Order: sequence, then C-alpha cells, then structure tokens
Amino acid sequence: MRKGVLARYLIGVHLGPFLFALSAITGLIFVNAIAQRVDSLVGKGLPWSVIGEFLLYSLPHTIALSLPMSVLVAVLYAFSEMAASNEITAMSAGGVRPSRIMTPVVGLGIIATLVMLFFNDTVLPESNHALKNLLLDIGRKSPTLELREQVVNELKVGTGIDRYFLTADRIDHETNELDNITIFDANDPLRQRTTYAASGEMAFNDARTDLYLTLHDGFVHEVQKDRMGGFQRLYFDQQIVPLRDVGNELDRRLGGSDRSDREMGFALLGENARSREAQLDSVFQENRLKALEAVRVALNQPLEADTAWAVEARRRDLTGVRRTASYISQDGLTQQLVAGTRARAARASALEQAINRYKVEIHKKWAIAFACLVFVLMGPPLALRFPQAGVGFVVVASAVIFFVYWVGLLAGETMADRRVADPAVTMWLGNVIFLAIGITLLRRMGHSVGTARGGGMGDAIADFFGGRRDVGSEAGR
Repeated sequence: MRKGVLARYLIGVHLGPFLFALSAITGLIFVNAIAQRVDSLVGKGLPWSVIGEFLLYSLPHTIALSLPMSVLVAVLYAFSEMAASNEITAMSAGGVRPSRIMTPVVGLGIIATLVMLFFNDTVLPESNHALKNLLLDIGRKSPTLELREQVVNELKVGTGIDRYFLTADRIDHETNELDNITIFDANDPLRQRTTYAASGEMAFNDARTDLYLTLHDGFVHEVQKDRMGGFQRLYFDQQIVPLRDVGNELDRRLGGSDRSDREMGFALLGENARSREAQLDSVFQENRLKALEAVRVALNQPLEADTAWAVEARRRDLTGVRRTASYISQDGLTQQLVAGTRARAARASALEQAINRYKVEIHKKWAIAFACLVFVLMGPPLALRFPQAGVGFVVVASAVIFFVYWVGLLAGETMADRRVADPAVTMWLGNVIFLAIGITLLRRMGHSVGTARGGGMGDAIADFFGGRRDVGSEAGR
C-alpha cells in the first residue's frame, strides 16, 4: 500500500468523528455556559446584535475545552472501528508497519497542538477581553457586573449628576456579596459622608433600575462644612443604601479595560511576569536598605541622609530624651518599623502572587495544547484493547479521561495559585501521567489476546505493536 493512500485514508477516518465530536461537545458546553449567564441578559432590553456579540465572544472559551476532548474521541472511535472491522489485521497482513500507521495520526496530533497554541495565544485572549468589556458595558445597566474588586468604582444615579464612589476588597458576582466596603458620598456640598462596612449584599428591584446595598457592621463618618470642626460618627449593625436609577442605557466604550491573565497571550504574560519580578527585586532592595537604616538608628549612628528618623531624633532630644537612649525602645519608632516592614511584606506577597498567576496561565495554555498530542498517543492502544466495545466505550472512556485530566488541571492551578507547588510541575503533571499510561499501554498491547474473530485479531495487534509472541513457545505449552 502506498504511503500517500494510507495517510489519506487514516486522515479521512479521523476527520469525520473529530468534526462530529467537536460540534456535539462544543454545543453541550456552550449551552451550559450560556445558561449560567442568561440572567444577566434577559429583561434588559438589549438589541439582538449585542446578544449575538455576546454569544460569539463566549464561543472561543468553549472551543478551548472541547477541541482536545474531540481529538481523544476521534482517535478512540477511529481505531476502535478499524479494529472491529479487522482493518488493522489486514494492514498488518499486507506488511504495513506500525510506524506507517502511527505517523499520519501523530502528524494530526501535532497539527492540533499547533492550532491550539495559536488559538490560546491570540484568539482566546482577545475574545475573553472583548467579552469582559461587553459585560462591563452591559453592567452599566446592572452595576453588579461593573463593580470590580480593590478598585474605586464610580456609580452614577438618577440623571448622572449625583455620583457615589465604592470600593470593596472582595466582590462575589454569583452571590452579590461584598467584603470590606467603603462608600464615599460628596453630593451634598455641606455634608461629605463616608460609609464603612465589614460586609454587605447587593439586590435590585423588579425593574432592575434601582440598586440596594445592605451593609452590615459598620460606621459612617460625616464631615459638616456648615459649622467649624463639624464631624460625627454613627455606628450601625445594618443599613440599607438605596441607589436610584443606576444607569439604564447601554453605553459602548471605545478601547478597553485592563487585561487580566486570561486576556493575555504568551508575550504579554511573559512581559508582565518580568515586570513584576523587577518590582519584587526593588521591594527586597528597599527592605534591605530600611533594615540597615533601622540598625543605624538603634545604635545611635548618624544616617547617610536626612530622613524622618533623624527629624524624630532631634525632636525627642529637645524634649529631654537622652542622646544615648536606644531608639529601638521608643514606641513611635518601633511602630514605624513594624508598619513599614508589614507594608513591604504585603506588597512583596502581592507581587509574588501576580508573578505566579502569570506563570500558571502560560503553563496552562501550553499544557492544554500538548494534551492533543498526548491523547493521540494514548488513544490507539486503549481502543485496540477493546475492539468490540463500540461507541459506548468511546463515550465513557473519553468522558472519564477528560474529566480526570481537567480536574487534575484545575487542582494543579489552585495549588500553583496558592504557591503550594511550582506551576511547571502542577500544570504539566496530568500530561506526564497520561503520557506514561499511553506508553505503558503501547508496550503491553503486544501481549493482548483479545480478538474480534478467533485468534487472528490478537496476533495482528501483537504484531502491530511489535510484541509478536513466539508461536513455538505457545505450541509447546
């Protein structure tokens, strides 16, 4: 059999199942993803063009999950059908070596890997960024989608003249819960009010035009400019802040917001990681300089520059404190040292977490792409071990394998984000394990005795994987 004919045949055998699996799996995941977000679209009077744009931008994220799984389904189904119809036996009988059969299949896996790398580097980040911007624009009609964590969020009410500024350390868009909330209200020129709360919830009226913030365990600072030194503090266990008419028009912005790690390609992820590493080095350098400065102060040694420490020392000397007193024992200095060290440590921790997050996303994009090649190597020996199992085996095996792989990938991402292990280990562990399983199955396949008809299939499979048994030894048993 000519190489070109065999290659075209194997490609054709895989192409149909792959396209069918890609369409079916993408459709199922896509419908489930849309169902989770349908509440954010229904009842807002959005034009159909905006809804279509939303569906279009949501599709690439679904394809990123379904494409590797479709590769696995196609390989399992194609080899299972060829084994069941004795095509593998015929190829082996015709002198076709295993390398000739596997070469086109591995080539398809390499092509799928390259396509996924390009997809993860360009299409997926841009679609995620466009989708986030669209949701933020829609969020102007529903502020729960617009509010972002640890950012000053501007909320316009009524005609847009009155404005509130809100910050929160954490915002859960699924449950509409907030933590560590600050609301600044400067609409009254004679009253500037700042509200602080430990937690809170967001809720809308039926028309979804008015936003109600229910705040818990907080207090209100009010500066009264109509009288000299006017100030009051009010404590509350629960307070409801109504925000009427919080924007009811879809305002499409030109440009975009800042990109998260899921909205960056490889180049941008690497650039951000290197930038954070440089900032982290500067924090460590600053920490070392401050430590040396603190030692000088503690030993009553002159500082190299006129700093706040020196000013504080002169002030204390004038009030009667002896020059020979140890500065480290003074409460003010100690508090400044502790506060500065804690601030730098918190900044360093945030930078390390950001660096880790960027590295996790880089390894994740590469690992998902190479999963296509791993599944191509794993699928043939697994399918040939069960030549008569049929479509049911293909569906169950694909679902189980990909479920285990994806759970491992998510667990690895969580561990890497928490800096329990290095991203290079956690994100690639699933590929390494399944690749080892595939190689093991390839080696053991030569000892298989399962056949589709009589004993011919087992011998053909054993010969296909280079594990032909000694006929004489079998006869002598």
